[in-house]
This record gives sequence, C-alpha cells and structure tokens, in this order.
Amino acid sequence: MPQPTGAGRRLVLVVAALLAVSCHSVNYLDPSGPSYQEHFAGTAPPPPPGVPLRVVTFNIAYAVKVELALELLREDPSLRGLDVLALQEMDAPGTEQLARELRMNSVYVPSAVHPRTDRDFGCAILSPWPLVEPGKVVLPIAAIGSGVRRAAVRATVLRGPERVRAYSVHLPSPLGVTGAARRQQLEVLLADAAGSADPVVIAGDFNSKDVGKQMVEAGYVWPTRDVGATSTFSLFGIGIAGMSIDHIFARGLASPPGGEAAGVVQDNRGASDHRPVWALFDPPVS
Repeated sequence: MPQPTGAGRRLVLVVAALLAVSCHSVNYLDPSGPSYQEHFAGTAPPPPPGVPLRVVTFNIAYAVKVELALELLREDPSLRGLDVLALQEMDAPGTEQLARELRMNSVYVPSAVHPRTDRDFGCAILSPWPLVEPGKVVLPIAAIGSGVRRAAVRATVLRGPERVRAYSVHLPSPLGVTGAARRQQLEVLLADAAGSADPVVIAGDFNSKDVGKQMVEAGYVWPTRDVGATSTFSLFGIGIAGMSIDHIFARGLASPPGGEAAGVVQDNRGASDHRPVWALFDPPVS
C-alpha cells in the first residue's frame, strides 16, 4: 500500500495525535453546571439614548496569555467601551482575572477538562452591566479525537432598561466534527435562543464561516460576514491561518446606519491565535 506524503501525511499525523488524547477528556454534561459568576462591575447609570451596543468576541487560546489579552482589551480603541464580551477557551481563574481587572461582571461555563491542558475549557460572557438569567446549553456530538462535548453559555445583559440575551459559543474544529454535526449543534443552540422574547446576540468561534448561511436562514443578521481573516494559527503543519471563523450574529437588533458596523483587530499583540472581532448594533427598544 502506498504511504501518504506531504499534506496527506500531515493529516494522518493530526488524526493520530487527536486519537491519542481522546480518552483523557472529562465532559461536564449537567445543564445546571458547573457555572461560575463574578460581580466586579460597580453600579453605573444607563448610557444616553441611542448609544450603540458594542459586542466583542475573542478566543484566548486555552487562557494562556490572559495578561496580553487584558492589555489588548484595555488599549485597543475598537474594544474599549464594550457592552458584551464573549470569550472562548477560558478557565475560571482566567475569566475571574479579566472580570476583576476590567471591572466587569461575568458568567463562565466550562464544557470539559481538556486533554491538551488538563484544565477546564469553556466559554464566558463579561459585561459592565448586570448579567441575569445565566444558563448553559450542552451541545450534542463529541469532537473526534479529544472527545470533548461543547457547551455554550448564556446570560441576559441589563443595559439600563434594555435587555439582550447573549451567548458565547465555541464549536469544534473542522477536524473535530462534520459539517452535518456542526449544523446539528447550531440547531440546538438556536432552539434555546428561540425561547427568548428579548433580542439575542450569538458570538464566538464557530470554526467555520459556512455557519453564516444557517444563522441568516434562522433570522439573524450577520454584520461580521466580511471582516476578513480572524485566525492566525496552523495545526501540525496544516495552515489554516487566514480563515474567517469568529463571528457575531444577532436577532432583533440592527446595525447602525452609516459608518463601520463591524471589524477585526489585526494586531492581537500575541495574545492568541485568534483576533478579536467586534460589531455594533442599534440599542434595542426597551
């Protein structure tokens, strides 16, 4: 039998490496937890009428370089004054540090103990506004290799009289699930969001741009469709840098007319193998 060469051999090595760690993941499948909440934001008056809602999503790569991420979130003009911060690949200590240093409230839900780091691995929502009605959405289908089952985190943001249900989600890599499995995971998430009478924001690392079609068909606007590359990484020599995989979607909210409604921070200062992505929305009608 001929031996694989080049990209084919690298793909075989990727699959073999993933399978080698698959038996070490521990999934948190209970919809009630674990869940962590922090309250570091003080009481602030609501913003003046008409101020757009600023949403940011950022995958911080196993929460390894939290200090660099903190510096970026504090100093980049596109990220300052945010209302919703969706984070992925976080653990509880990293989430707490960011919430404390940024003086925000937070809700963090780990999906699993990841076999690569032997630490909790999950999604978080941070906001300078109160976060109520926190919840966890366990998604179906474990990732090939790691065996990790993903979970999204949700919370309702109270920006003065305005209410927005926010989700942070991280779907498996293209090597982890099929396209059909990814669509099934999104169906579960969308079904949960359909139960909200409030406007909804779903932000995160989808590991695909193709999910946009499914989200638009479900009635969501997609302001980050054309922001460009959001990833900078390669996996076992297979380059997937330049892919547009981090996105923000909304239902019941509209992008403000005129000007830039979304963008990506090109210089992530080495904080991650992803770039932060932001989007603006007209404030919801309270």
